[in-house]
Amino acid sequence: MTTALRVPEELSARVPAEQRGKGLDRDAVRLLVSRGTEVSHHGFAELPGLLRAGDLLIVNTSPTLAAAVDGRIGHARVVVHFSTRGDDGRWAVEVRDPDGRGTTRARAGGPAGTEVRLPGGVRLVLEEPLTGRSPRLWWGRVSEPGGRVPEADVPGPEADVLGLLGRHGRPIRYSYTERDQPLSAYQTVFALPAADGAGSAEMPSAARPFTARLVAALVSRGVQFAPVTLHTGVASAEAHEPPYPERFAVPETSARLINAARAGDGRVVAVGTTAVRAVESATGVDGVVRAAEGWTDLVVTPERGVRVIDGLLTGLHEPEASHLLMLEAVAGRAAIDRGYDAALRGRYLWHEFGDVHLILPEEAPHTEHCASNCR
Repeated sequence: MTTALRVPEELSARVPAEQRGKGLDRDAVRLLVSRGTEVSHHGFAELPGLLRAGDLLIVNTSPTLAAAVDGRIGHARVVVHFSTRGDDGRWAVEVRDPDGRGTTRARAGGPAGTEVRLPGGVRLVLEEPLTGRSPRLWWGRVSEPGGRVPEADVPGPEADVLGLLGRHGRPIRYSYTERDQPLSAYQTVFALPAADGAGSAEMPSAARPFTARLVAALVSRGVQFAPVTLHTGVASAEAHEPPYPERFAVPETSARLINAARAGDGRVVAVGTTAVRAVESATGVDGVVRAAEGWTDLVVTPERGVRVIDGLLTGLHEPEASHLLMLEAVAGRAAIDRGYDAALRGRYLWHEFGDVHLILPEEAPHTEHCASNCR
């Protein structure tokens, strides 16, 4: 079973693909393709040949923030991961201990009233846990130098935190990576600046291997793109908690594209679990996608299922991660088990700089060859 698998440490992707050899680009990763329990092995640059005219890729346009900032609690050094901005001006944050190797390890959250000193005289006060399920994430409020706490209904408090991140932040980095990377390494080709400066604490990494050249090849193939937005928060690297509410938007144009693809013979393929969560949050029980924005607390499970997604392009993640339930909702447990077994045997690389997995619907025998050659 998938949950019994363990990923060898040497299969963690430690640097981006373009840093592994001269002349390589982001698309120099491997692509595992699952159609039911049948798997095949490809390079990511072969993606246009694996899709067909009329297929629709749903992509997340959320940019990645430099969300990690050094701070102090008393005399102790800490690192604050700014996760999700609330409507009241507070931020969901995770406070972690530096591990001496350039990354961090978990620490107990809180207690309420804890003050974290940040660069530039900024103060962060922890107020309450984000949820009752875990003490890891806390709602915190930032005060400016001089002690002024911005009011929730006064424009600007978010910009103050975003300014702090812009001046002193760096991308969140996990222990399996080799070294710090510039923020540009964590932006996908689909990332668009948000009008309010919002973004994701962690990169929507399934889209990272796309390049402008590959997007052009897909468009030439007749593949369409539907942009959505979901600002991802800080995942739990240790406890694998279910996702908490995140901000999303599905624009009217994208809703129409998805509905049109479903009305025709195109396959709707989400690029990343974040795209699944956004689109399924905007889909009614009638299977129709409607423009929507706000907060979603949707957790896609095999029991709930998916309403509009036919396929999924996703990175390879730890088997214990909760979003594997979403993969099972798309493809079924047998297909995911088979895919992960093949990825381990094939020595695929894991995590945000690693290889990727394309999950497509199982097709009738007479259409298998056509899927990669018909126009």
